[in-house]
Amino acid sequence: MKRTTILLLILAFGLSACDGPSPSKSREAEAASRQLVPKDPDIAAIYGRSCSSCHTVAATGAPLTGDGAAWTPRMDKGMDVMVDSVINGFGGMPPFGLCMDCSAEQFEALIQFMATPVSSQ
Repeated sequence: MKRTTILLLILAFGLSACDGPSPSKSREAEAASRQLVPKDPDIAAIYGRSCSSCHTVAATGAPLTGDGAAWTPRMDKGMDVMVDSVINGFGGMPPFGLCMDCSAEQFEALIQFMATPVSSQ
């Protein structure tokens, strides 16, 4: 009996140490991110063609639009660093985030929109 109890405790502790969001949480976050659209029609058009395909799918590894927790450490680096990351590409994001004709101001607006928590939009 003791052996079974010990094995169950080990299993419970092991499972509790797993990182990452639960699949249902990811689906909920993805669904919430897909509902968000910038108010400015020009920024919304850019977002729709250049950003949303990655920033609304958790599997891409990109921070989801409206996920304040994912964006906070990035935003803490400052907007200049964020824009530089977009222009030069970062991780799996291609240079210019697929918007070759965007200005730095448009990138800032897109970043600010995506980094704004769902509850604030």
